[in-house]
Amino acid sequence: MPDSPRQQQTLISTGAVLLALLLALPVIVVVSYVFVPTGEIWSHLAATVLPDYIVNSLLLMLGVAIGTLLIGVSTGWLTSMCQFPGRGLFEWALLLPMAMPAYIIAYTYTGMLDFSGPVQTTLRELTGWGFGDYYFPDLRSIEGAAIMLTLVLYPYVYLLSRAAFLNQSICVLDASRTLGNGPWRTFLFVALPLARPAIIAGLSLALMETLADFGTVQYFGVSTFTTGIFRTWFGIGNAAAAAQLAAGLMCFVMILILVERYSRRRARYHHTSRRHQDIHRYSLRGMRAVAATGFCFGIVALGFLLPATQLLSWTLSVADQVLDARFMGLVTNSLELASYAAVLALLLALLLAYSQRLFPGKVLQSAVRLAGMGYAVPGPVIAVGVMIPFSFIDNSIDSWARSNLDISTGLMLSGTVVAVIFAYLTRFLGVSLQTVDSGLSKITPSMDEAGRSFGYGPLQILRQVHVPMLKGSLLTALLLVFVDVLKELPATLILRPFNFNTLAVRAYELASDERLAEAAPAALAIVAAGILPVILISWTITRTRRVAVTRDTP
Repeated sequence: MPDSPRQQQTLISTGAVLLALLLALPVIVVVSYVFVPTGEIWSHLAATVLPDYIVNSLLLMLGVAIGTLLIGVSTGWLTSMCQFPGRGLFEWALLLPMAMPAYIIAYTYTGMLDFSGPVQTTLRELTGWGFGDYYFPDLRSIEGAAIMLTLVLYPYVYLLSRAAFLNQSICVLDASRTLGNGPWRTFLFVALPLARPAIIAGLSLALMETLADFGTVQYFGVSTFTTGIFRTWFGIGNAAAAAQLAAGLMCFVMILILVERYSRRRARYHHTSRRHQDIHRYSLRGMRAVAATGFCFGIVALGFLLPATQLLSWTLSVADQVLDARFMGLVTNSLELASYAAVLALLLALLLAYSQRLFPGKVLQSAVRLAGMGYAVPGPVIAVGVMIPFSFIDNSIDSWARSNLDISTGLMLSGTVVAVIFAYLTRFLGVSLQTVDSGLSKITPSMDEAGRSFGYGPLQILRQVHVPMLKGSLLTALLLVFVDVLKELPATLILRPFNFNTLAVRAYELASDERLAEAAPAALAIVAAGILPVILISWTITRTRRVAVTRDTP
């Protein structure tokens, strides 16, 4: 380890740039394959299934955008600016669907609402109807997929819009009232425009997750880019065509990012007043209070309570058959992968964020942004981008070993969990990086100066000064990545070694075979692991602002 501060600074900055390039490798590989000829396969895809991929992806995005905006913004306003029975409970309970992966809620509702499910069975018993005597909506459709995704992705919009409403200047809202605007006009023409950047950011995250979804659309039989990548890779066996489809999916993601930035253009959303008085909530009474409580409860019930209850019921019914040594092996595999990925992502994020703090130059800042872009790239794209270079490296090493040492090295990278963990790091480093960077930004630079006055180098300051002050942020980053890895399906499905399963993959396999009850224990374990981070996030937001209740009623 270099002793001098200058050597440490050089080592840190160089390591950060190299790390960013390494983590950007999957994206670079996918983009480079756009120019690789694929013969007639690409023209065949373009003439047959590609139009369906594009249209279905756009329709799915449209449905999720409408649903998440309506639910996320309305619940964000109600819980932050209105007082009604149960508000304190709903302000964190509305985040619980974040713990429910989309593919799991899709399996659960399908089991409940299918022809042989409890809902239709009860309906036939009560009415005496038989098959064909009544109409029941088909959940296995693009509309059904949009509803399932909306129920678990609206918290992105809710989370950011609520934080924006809580941090708005009370003076702006008071000015609106003095101009004769009631609560609804204040919301529509003052609060909503001010919260627009946060709302659009939340919507962008929800739509990125929509594009990245594989389990839901695959189970519902909806052809999108993610299912197309999987079929092209494993069905046709053409890596170049799969990479080109992945590049097309990346174009959708980049368009989302550009639209979000263009929507702001030169507009600025500053609060000119520095007064931060208590927020005065509107006290809802009568039917308005009942409607607000009922609406919030209905969202929580549909997005979490009903599917979680059904999963628990199925788990209890098959516990003696499923909860065995094999299931414990799945739990162990999942927890080990999630733990390794979370710890590594935390360490890398801490290095990158601290490097950016030490050397706020354009080159390093660009490198850090590049390293954090993986969260905007869907799992199938990351998987293809990891598999291609790792397979090339494995084949090159194996060829050299056979020629020179007369041995076979096998698939040391692409055939082991190394590829899986690398994909997780590329995909979820941005989550950890944002959390750590936010925590570092709250530490005054005078703390660094105090450390240097004691003769500490950059690494000593990080270890002895910053890390103790970042315990909360570090724990949050660790938990968020841990849960994201547990829920990740497409990257794990593509990259996992032979005879290696996780809870997410096993739940997908059993559900695909219509063995929904047997898939419930694995699904319920994933959901249970996600509850703690969700509550932690809500508690952090709630502490940001005190509120008071007024007698105003919309």
